[in-house]
Amino acid sequence: MTELAGHSAEALAAEIDNAVVSAIIRSQTGDLMKRWITEPQFAAFQNAVARDISVGNWEKLEACFWEEIAFGTGGRRGPMSEYGSATINERTIAESAFGLAAYFQDLTGQTEGRAVVSHDSRNRSREFAELTASVMAGLGLKVFLFEDIRATPELSFAVRQLNCDVGVMISASHNPPADNGFKAYWSNGGQVVAPHDKGIVQKVYDAREIPVADFKTAVSDGQIEIIGEDIDTAYIDAMLKLSLSENRQLRAIFSPLHGVGETSVFRLLQAAGFDGISIYEPHRTPDGNFPNVPDHLPNPENARVFEPIIEQAKQEDIGLILASDPDADRIAAAARCSNSGEFVTLSGNQIGALICDYIVRQRTSARPPVDGAHGNTFTSHLTSEHYIVETLVTTQLTATIARAAGLKVIDELLVGFKFIGQAMDEYGPEKFVFGTEESLGYLAGDYARDKDAAIAALYLSELAAELAASNCTLLDQLDCLYSEHGYYSERQRNDYAYGPAGKGLIDSLMETLRTRPPESLGGVKLTSVSDYGRHETRELPSGTKSAALPHPQGNLLIFHGTHDDCRIRFAVRPSGTEPKIKFYLFAEPHRPAGKEVAEHRARTEACLDEFEAALSSWIEPQLK
Repeated sequence: MTELAGHSAEALAAEIDNAVVSAIIRSQTGDLMKRWITEPQFAAFQNAVARDISVGNWEKLEACFWEEIAFGTGGRRGPMSEYGSATINERTIAESAFGLAAYFQDLTGQTEGRAVVSHDSRNRSREFAELTASVMAGLGLKVFLFEDIRATPELSFAVRQLNCDVGVMISASHNPPADNGFKAYWSNGGQVVAPHDKGIVQKVYDAREIPVADFKTAVSDGQIEIIGEDIDTAYIDAMLKLSLSENRQLRAIFSPLHGVGETSVFRLLQAAGFDGISIYEPHRTPDGNFPNVPDHLPNPENARVFEPIIEQAKQEDIGLILASDPDADRIAAAARCSNSGEFVTLSGNQIGALICDYIVRQRTSARPPVDGAHGNTFTSHLTSEHYIVETLVTTQLTATIARAAGLKVIDELLVGFKFIGQAMDEYGPEKFVFGTEESLGYLAGDYARDKDAAIAALYLSELAAELAASNCTLLDQLDCLYSEHGYYSERQRNDYAYGPAGKGLIDSLMETLRTRPPESLGGVKLTSVSDYGRHETRELPSGTKSAALPHPQGNLLIFHGTHDDCRIRFAVRPSGTEPKIKFYLFAEPHRPAGKEVAEHRARTEACLDEFEAALSSWIEPQLK
């Protein structure tokens, strides 16, 4: 009889059964706990689990075992712990590395292969990166491991630059300090998509004994190769070639939010010649606890992260602030209003529209592309075969700008930049102009297949410098876009529901929206819904199918409504990486604003205020 922390496995199983019967833990939680205390692949963790069972630490055990942590839109992500199927720990990281490598080998019939691994500044990220490299080396892969922290998009670049079959980034993006994650990449440099995602997941869940090479021995033998500056230089050079302006007269502040942004965003801006851009020192040191970020939440979508930086910017009479998230694949910006002197945080949709318009204008201008110091090869000539890519929940202002310039727009994509990367390869990277998603993700050029804060920061800085030469700001340029194309407004609402009970509430709300949605909200009559789970558009309130949706497939609903002042849409989906349901609200114009931007803004925002308030009143009872 096996003894665990002084208790037999049978006695521990009985304690688990009693907790299930008493409704202290869920049945699924109990089943997963039993696996971890009985199956040999979990031997290293069994004493710790047994100790917590013996003292009745059921709240912790429920949190650690309530599910098998899933692969979502950004890979595998969640809270760290010493053990548990529902958390990020040594076992779930090893399973993830094994699943990715073993799936590749089974798919191709190869016994070897090439992988590259990187990590950000989060707690335990280096430990998990070395473990990932050791597992892959144990399966026979040649592994390239970055010497220290790097940005996620550099990992995407390195997969392609080193001709690797797979790649891994250890990061939880903008999540709280307690979290970490595993992002899996395929040979094109993009995050894994179907059918590979399901194949990898199956390998992960089927994993038993996992071969792990000794890290130091593998490095000594060359099975694991430490990489750094050569890839860094090639990555920065690839982006410098995409420069579209020579104007570098700009004063700005950049914050990496205690992440890796200095290695990519700031290095690129300095290499490009933006000597007037300084780094915000209180956020400079890489630190997984994010000590100087408000509430320790390093999400640049949250306007609070800008508050301490704005104070310094005002003192130094600086008009632009940039901030990247901890793994530097997303960029946010705050611009100073030329009238009030106050800073305004730009949304991801506004930044995307500004960058798209900038690229299109620069590449369709009469002058030749910038050349010389940065070896620019990014042609300015655009044709009707060139295209931009965005997701279904991204502003249509970007699409309107592109169509006005005669470009194609690919926008029938689910949430996740991996689908933008996939579209680049499907439609041809040589005609790709720009990719954008509402959550501060942007890419230009074909050097990577993932969003990149660095290239977006370069374009924002170039645009801001061009505008500053005319005493204008990014906010002024936005008004120009609204005048020409109409006033577009977008908002988000995130409702969190934690643990197994929370997942049930989210699932129930999605089902209610599918089968019994409200007929009207805040003066907006809902006329139809596009259901990407059932591949159909239905008329409302009848629910009659009016059209088929051949693609894509995903748990996403988009509702369409009517109002005298604007068109209203809202999209809803469960998050793939966090315990929340996300709502995206859109107000779109009936016509360009012309000289009446302020009036159009006021009417549109008032309409959206009323709609959002009604939607909130409808949602909140559903999640209690």
